[in-house]
Amino acid sequence: MNGARFLIPLLHRTTLASLLLCAALAQRADAADPQPYDVTIEPSVSSEIDSLLNSSSLLVTLRDSAPVPPFGLIARATGDVQRLSSVLNSFGYYRPALVITIEGRALDDGALPPLLDQIPQGTAVNVQVAIDEGPLYRLRRISLEGAIPPAAEQAFALSPGEPAIAVNVAAARDRLLTALQEDGYALATVSEPIAYADDQAAVIDIQLRVETGPQVEIGAVTFRGLGRVNESFARAAFPLSEGERYSPSRIETARRELLETGVFATVTIRAADQVSPDGRLTLTIEVQERPLRAVNLGGAYSTDLGISLSASWTHRNLFGNAEQLILSAAGTGLWGNATDDVGYQLSARFIKPAFLRRDQAGELSVSAVKQDLRAYKQQAETIGASLRREFSLRWTGSVGLTITRDDVSQKGISRIYQLFALPIAANYDSTGLTNPLLDATRGMRASLIVTPTQAFGAASLTFAILQASASGYFDLSGNGRTVLALRGIVGSALGASSFDLPPDQRLYAGGSGTVRGYRYQSIGPLFPDGDPIGGTAVDAATIELRQRVFGNFGIVAFADAGQASDEGVPFTGTLRAGVGTGVRYYTPIGVVRADVAIPLNRPPDGDTFGIYIGLGQAF
Repeated sequence: MNGARFLIPLLHRTTLASLLLCAALAQRADAADPQPYDVTIEPSVSSEIDSLLNSSSLLVTLRDSAPVPPFGLIARATGDVQRLSSVLNSFGYYRPALVITIEGRALDDGALPPLLDQIPQGTAVNVQVAIDEGPLYRLRRISLEGAIPPAAEQAFALSPGEPAIAVNVAAARDRLLTALQEDGYALATVSEPIAYADDQAAVIDIQLRVETGPQVEIGAVTFRGLGRVNESFARAAFPLSEGERYSPSRIETARRELLETGVFATVTIRAADQVSPDGRLTLTIEVQERPLRAVNLGGAYSTDLGISLSASWTHRNLFGNAEQLILSAAGTGLWGNATDDVGYQLSARFIKPAFLRRDQAGELSVSAVKQDLRAYKQQAETIGASLRREFSLRWTGSVGLTITRDDVSQKGISRIYQLFALPIAANYDSTGLTNPLLDATRGMRASLIVTPTQAFGAASLTFAILQASASGYFDLSGNGRTVLALRGIVGSALGASSFDLPPDQRLYAGGSGTVRGYRYQSIGPLFPDGDPIGGTAVDAATIELRQRVFGNFGIVAFADAGQASDEGVPFTGTLRAGVGTGVRYYTPIGVVRADVAIPLNRPPDGDTFGIYIGLGQAF
């Protein structure tokens, strides 16, 4: 029989008698003991449908968690007929036949309630779900009414002969509407699909009405909510201008870029409901500014580097154009077995966004560091300048110049160097996160840094440090609760041997950044007393499984491996490996991490384990 209906999962009608029966059964439910049961749903035409049938069935999902008395079991099974039919409808099977029996009897069999009453208490009954999917309906004719640009019509991408699956038709409608809006038809509408079924032929014809409206451009842009931020800066940071073709995706990208300036807590962009007489659509940008200043405190502990405490003060909008001034201080190396004394790190950074061009930031910095490590002792002061540019949502690059006075000693021999470095970096990030402390669950991060350096003072030397790293995150559960994280690091020093390089410029492995379970910088060439020399090549790899368990808690298991050598080529030297486990506590500001690692092939004087506590994942 032919008829018009919406293309949504069709529901089997429950007879009035069945409803009355269910109501009567429900009234008697509290008077009887729970009736245990076993349920079997016959396999359908695909494992995907089987999975959804089982997850939609209350007979299956509530069997253990919500026991019911005999009459309640009949009511639950009666409701499952409708639920399971809806699942089959959603896959294009619009005339399924479902039969649910209890102990071989139909649900409306008048002898079934007395039979269940006679079942001995605690004895499970058999519930069987038999399924006949019926014919798979397919699309026959697809009518798009209205004048549609060819490119948008191509995006619809739905063809006659395909299975008449409701979600696919809805997705095609959404693709068509999105394509129209991206092509400047801001006020376009696409009706909900109307379906006409031919049950004899098991086919469905669908019809959609399209109203494109005018193709518009962006009109005047108005800002609301600006206070301390200069409007001239906000307009310069907004990458769209009046007269450009309207595009929702470009507007969303522009909204994110405004947020990334760091001075706004929220940015909302609203388009006008009507097109102006000149064929343009005005935009209103509503912003909420962040507090001017922020103070951050941090701390970490590891058995090799000891206790580290840090604090920073940030002014987010120094002169009204989102300029940032960041002052930070940290004390390091207290009670660590890879350190001989405490040290410090001091820095001041001034960041100017939209420097010379909208997508570019300039930075000036000064810093001082003191380290008293087993590998070397260092006291250094650095001034630097850099430019950072965003090439796309995923790609950024930077180039800088740093000048360092480096007073470093190793094995009692002290040397002073003046280092002129030109760090050049390319970075890729598809995780979608802007805060590195947030937990990545999918995507990839990668960086390549080349640092040509000219040394004067204790030695006149030209060399370059090449470092590449990548980490990937795979959401195994689909909801972020089970994540496989992988990391790889390689590095090489070109143009000098190990002993030509200043000790702090050499490459080391060991510690939380490379191979956990081994003391910081302890993997690689060593002096006869076991102190690190440092090398000209390094590589490391990590595999880590992260599992959320309950509430805000999680556990991890990991394996690290790496090596360092003085041969200048990665993947040479003695390979060291470690394994471990840890716990995580997830907070709004990041993950609190605690790991314990054990070395698998430690040297005779190496540590038997390592403990690492800090904020943020290991990578």
